[in-house]
Amino acid sequence: MSAPTPSDAATIAAAFAQGRTTARATVAATLERIAGIDGRVGAFTDVLPERALARADALDAARARGEPAGPLAGVPFAVKNLIDVAGLPTRAGSKINRDRPPAARDGAVVRRLEAAGAILVGALNMGEYAYDFTGENVHDGDAHNPHALDHMTGGSSGGSGAAVAAGLVPLTLGSDTNGSIRVPAAFCGCFGMKPTYGRISRAGSFPFVGSLDHLGPMARSVADLALAYDAMQGPDPDDPVATTRAPEPAYPDLEDGIGGLRIAVAGGYFARNGHPEAFAAVARVADALGASRTVELPEAQRARAAAYLITAAEGATLHLDRLRTRPQDFDPAVRDRLIAGAMIPAPFVERAQRFRRWYRDAVMDLFGGVDVILAPATPCRAPKGGLTHFVLDGVTLPIRANIGVFTQPISFIGLPVVAVPVRIDAGLPLGVQVIAAPWREDLALRVARQLERDGICTAPVAEVA
Repeated sequence: MSAPTPSDAATIAAAFAQGRTTARATVAATLERIAGIDGRVGAFTDVLPERALARADALDAARARGEPAGPLAGVPFAVKNLIDVAGLPTRAGSKINRDRPPAARDGAVVRRLEAAGAILVGALNMGEYAYDFTGENVHDGDAHNPHALDHMTGGSSGGSGAAVAAGLVPLTLGSDTNGSIRVPAAFCGCFGMKPTYGRISRAGSFPFVGSLDHLGPMARSVADLALAYDAMQGPDPDDPVATTRAPEPAYPDLEDGIGGLRIAVAGGYFARNGHPEAFAAVARVADALGASRTVELPEAQRARAAAYLITAAEGATLHLDRLRTRPQDFDPAVRDRLIAGAMIPAPFVERAQRFRRWYRDAVMDLFGGVDVILAPATPCRAPKGGLTHFVLDGVTLPIRANIGVFTQPISFIGLPVVAVPVRIDAGLPLGVQVIAAPWREDLALRVARQLERDGICTAPVAEVA
């Protein structure tokens, strides 16, 4: 029997269910590929061969007994290292967290994916405490973009994007507070999904900003995103935010197409603040979908500023004890941003929260006339590693603070987004956000699938030099 690696999750699951491969063969090939390539990519911080092979053997034995296979049976996956993995300290990209006791059990999303038959093979590199848009980490080493190893992956889920793009695993999980799934998906040329705030349980994950944090999948196909999303969604008493919404499967309707959907392009703020190639990527997607209408998200620039205030203040509050007792063990760039956040006056944060409520209502009014909105995912292609500044609209700005100019106004109010990869030339990939109203992930996924089916948005495995 042969192992379909690297391949997409749906293909692997079908091969396993039909008896054309074993879970052990797939996992063994995955571990071999990680061992051969990841030394150059830096996606993994922990690889778990014993656990993965034991899980594979159990799945093979269950199939031999005639037990039904789950929708992700035999599919290897890996998770950002802020998600609990039993037996590992949940490091969240930091040095300090390595001193924590190992997690006693897996996070909710790991348990749900494994209940669907998937096989965890390891934990992935990330920016320290998720406060990063680069994919660089001073403690674990940088994640490298598989399409050009001297360029950034984007962050903070940099290892998650790199592992998918390099074909190390077909499916990864990341977190997205201000863009940390969508940015690496764009830079690494894969699909990424930030569900509606509260759709997927965050129980068993290390927080960054509780009112903004999301967990979601990254993959090389839209079908894989939908399969993982369906497996993970649903109420969870361990996450109060995720206790009220029953699962609404998206995978069965993925091929329904976009007939009748009202698709618009975000203008105004989203048509400036970036390099020409970012807007060219949106135009290519819009042309393919026949989207000629433009809408403007009201006060999007102010929304980004308010998101920044809330992020800095909430993030700093979480880390106050660590900042007092172990300041030397932080990445200085992260530490200094957290210290600045701790000094933001409380009335400023309250004003930002009041504006947030107004902005959400104003954006929801837009969705009365459109179903999906298109916007750039990043203002540029992946910068070279080590760069600290770039130029936007003639102004030199810090990269870490400004790669999220187009993602922050969206996650600020918890909207669901599928980030789709786009190539407009022979250069590095770009990304486009497909944005829907809350709880309408199905629409964003259907649009992404149409683009994939038409060959506009695809995510081939990168050839790592």
